[in-house]
Amino acid sequence: MNIYNAIKEGSKILKKKDIKFSDLDCEILLANVLKKQRKYLILNLDKPLNKKNYEIYKDLINQRSNGKPVAYLTKKKDFWNSEFIIEEGILIPRPDTEVLIEATLKLFKNKDYANILDIGVGSGCILLSILKEKPCFYGKGVDISSKSISLSKLNAKKLSLENRVKFIKTDVDNFCLGKYDLIISNPPYINSNKIKYLEKDVREFEPKLALDGGLDGTFKTLKIIKKASTLLKSNGKLVLEIGYDQKTKIICLLKKRGFYINNIIKDYAKNDRCIISTKIN
Repeated sequence: MNIYNAIKEGSKILKKKDIKFSDLDCEILLANVLKKQRKYLILNLDKPLNKKNYEIYKDLINQRSNGKPVAYLTKKKDFWNSEFIIEEGILIPRPDTEVLIEATLKLFKNKDYANILDIGVGSGCILLSILKEKPCFYGKGVDISSKSISLSKLNAKKLSLENRVKFIKTDVDNFCLGKYDLIISNPPYINSNKIKYLEKDVREFEPKLALDGGLDGTFKTLKIIKKASTLLKSNGKLVLEIGYDQKTKIICLLKKRGFYINNIIKDYAKNDRCIISTKIN
C-alpha cells in the first residue's frame, strides 16, 4: 500500500459516512502518522507505507468515520500563527475566532502594555495568540475546567509565554483578582435547544460546557458582561465572540451595564461574530 492508495482508500470510507473534506482529512491524518508535513505526501505519493503505519492510519480513519474530529485524533490544531495542543474535552479552535485576534491587535496596535483577562480560556488559543504578537502584554486566563487550565499551561510553555501569563481554575462569578485593560471571551453561546442540531463532530464529541449558552444562548455572556463591568479599568475594552443572531440582544445587555459599543466585526462568512465595547461607567 503506497501513500496515494492509502489516501484514496481512506477518502472512500469517509465519503460513505458523509464526512466533508474527506481527502484533506486523510492527508492530515496520514501526515500525522508519518510525522511529516502534508506537502511530503504530495511529493511522495508512490512511497510505500510500512504495516505499522498503515494500521495506525486505518484506525484513525475508522475513528474519523464515526465523527471524531481530526484535531482530537492528531492532538493539535493550527490557529492564528501557531500550532496548539488539543485534547478531548476542550473546545477546538475555529478559524472564525481569529477575527477576535485581528480586531484586538488593531485595537491595541499603538499600545506597548496591556493587562489582559481571558474568561473561559479553553486551550489558551486566543490569549496566547495575542501575547505572542505583543511581547509587552501580560495576561490571565480563567476557566472552570481543570483540563483546560492544564492544557493552556502546556500551550503557554510550548510557545515560550509561560512567564507572561497565569491560568486560574475558577468560575467567573468567583473571580475578582486585578484590573484589566482588556477582557476577551469566546463564551458558550449556542441555544440549549439547538445543540442537538449541530453537526455530529461537534454535538457528540466537543464539550457541551463550552457550547451551551442556556435557553436563549446568552446566559454565560451576561455573566461575563457583569463581571467585566467590575474588572475592567475605566475605558477598558471588552471583546466578545457572539452567535450570528445575537447582536441586538448583546448590545442591549452591554449598554445596560455601562458599555459603549465601538464596533461589530463579521467573520469570514459575513456573519456578526465579535462585539468590541468600552467600559464608560
